Amino acid sequence: MRKAKDCPDAYIVVTVGSGRKLGSSRVDIATEPYPNRWTHHILIADPEEIDDELLGWVKEAADFSAAKR
Repeated sequence: MRKAKDCPDAYIVVTVGSGRKLGSSRVDIATEPYPNRWTHHILIADPEEIDDELLGWVKEAADFSAAKR
C-alpha cells in the first residue's frame, strides 16, 4: 500500500472486484469483504498504466459481476 507521501499529484483509482486475490504489486489495496469476493484498488498516474493487464482485470471484474446476478 502506498503512503500518502508516495502518491502522485494527479491520479485516478480503478476499483475491480474478483473471485480471487490479484497477485500484483500494482494493486495498492486488496480486501476480501466476503469469502471469495475480492476488491482491489489500483492507482493510475500515467496513461501508460492503462495496459492489457489492467484491461484484463476490468474484463474479469465485469464477468465476475455478471455471474453474481
